Amino acid sequence: MKFPDDIPEFLKRKFKNKHKEWLKTYVSGSESADEWPLEINLDIPTEKDALKQPEVVRSWISAWKSWQGSNQRYAGTLIRSERRWRSLGTQSVPEKLILENPDDIAIWIGEAARWQRAVERYKLFIRRWPMLLDILPKHFNVLADYNDTDFLNLSEVLSWLCANQNSNFYIRQIPIAGIGSKWLELRKGLVAELIAAIHGEPSDAERFTADEHCGRDFYKLCGLRQQPQLIRMRILDPELRKKFGGFGDITAPVEEIACIDITPAAPRPADAKITTFIIENIQTGLAFNDLKNSVVIMGLGYGVDVLGRIPWLQNTRCIYWGDIDTHGFAILNRVRSYLPNLETVLMDEAILLSHRELWVEEKDQHSSAELQNLTITELTLYQSLKNNVWGQHVRLEQERICWNNAWNILEHLNI
Repeated sequence: MKFPDDIPEFLKRKFKNKHKEWLKTYVSGSESADEWPLEINLDIPTEKDALKQPEVVRSWISAWKSWQGSNQRYAGTLIRSERRWRSLGTQSVPEKLILENPDDIAIWIGEAARWQRAVERYKLFIRRWPMLLDILPKHFNVLADYNDTDFLNLSEVLSWLCANQNSNFYIRQIPIAGIGSKWLELRKGLVAELIAAIHGEPSDAERFTADEHCGRDFYKLCGLRQQPQLIRMRILDPELRKKFGGFGDITAPVEEIACIDITPAAPRPADAKITTFIIENIQTGLAFNDLKNSVVIMGLGYGVDVLGRIPWLQNTRCIYWGDIDTHGFAILNRVRSYLPNLETVLMDEAILLSHRELWVEEKDQHSSAELQNLTITELTLYQSLKNNVWGQHVRLEQERICWNNAWNILEHLNI
C-alpha cells in the first residue's frame, strides 16, 4: 500500500531523472502519449492482507480520504474502486493516482515555483531564439534559479552579442548596466554554449566546460577581445640582460615574448644553447640566482598552452620543475605536447621520499589514469601517487625542497 506520504519520494526521483526532458516536451507540445498521464498504482491489498493488518488498511484509506479533502486534491486525480470481500464486505478503496503533467508532479514535491519559473523563462527564450530549444533544458537550474537581475542580464547579453557579433570590445566595454568582467567570467561556458547554438555552431558541452577551451571559444564566438595573456620571465644571464636594457624580470603579452631575441650572449661557443626553466610556481622562479645562458618562465600553472606560441623555445633546452603531485605531472604532460624534448628536474621518487616530513595532502587528484606524454619513470611515479602507495594523496610542493640542494642540482644542469 502506498500512502500519500510515500508519493513525494517516488516523484522526486522521477523529476530528477526526467525534468530536463519534460521541460522541452511540455513546452513544445511533443509529450509522449505513453508517458502522460502518469498513473501511480497505490497497491490495493488483498482481502487476506487486509485481515492481517486491518488497522494499517483503515489508516491507508483514511489518509487518502484526508488528502482528497485537502488542497492537494488539485495535484492529480484519485481513482477509487470497490472491493467485495467475503469477510469485510464491500469496501471503497483508493486504487491509483493520476497526474496529468509535470505541473502536478512539481506541486507534489514542492518544486512548483521553480518549475513554473523555468517553463516561463524557457518559453521566453525559445520565442526569441528558437535555436535554443534543445540546449536550454540542459541548463534547467539557470532557468529555475537565476534571480530576476541575473536572468535579465543573461537575456540582454545574448541580445547584444547577437546584434554585435564582431564588436572586438573588451568585456568592460559592453554597454549593459551591471555587466562586467566578474559577471561574465563566472558564466563564460554558459554564454559560449548558448551563442554557439544561436549561431548554428556545433554544440559540444565538454568544449564549453574544459578550462583549456572555454575561454578561447567564448571570446571567439562572442566577437570580444581577450585581455592579453601575460607571461612572466626572468633573464638569469647578466650578459643576456644587456640585450634588454638591463631588464631581468619581464612580464609581457605572449605575442611580445614570442618575438624577442633569446640567443646566447656573445662571445659564445658555436654549440651554445639557451636553457629555459619552466617553473610551476612563481616564488620558486623568483628564488633563482644568476645563471649563464638561462631564462626562467614561471607561474603558468595549467596555462602552459601558451608555450606552444613561442617559437624560440624550440631552439632552447627546456627543463620543467613542478610540484610532485598528480597535477604537477598533468601539467608536465601538457607542456610536453608542445615541447616534446622537455626534461624534468627534482620530480623523482628519490626527492619525494627524502622529504617525507614536508608532505601535504593533495585535495583533489587529477582524474586521468595515464598521461601519454610522460616517460615510463614519470608515469610510474604518477600512478604510485594515484594509487596512494605512500599514503593518502601525497603531495610535495616544490617550494619545500631544501633550496641549497635544489640550486646545486639546477646549477649543474647548466654546465
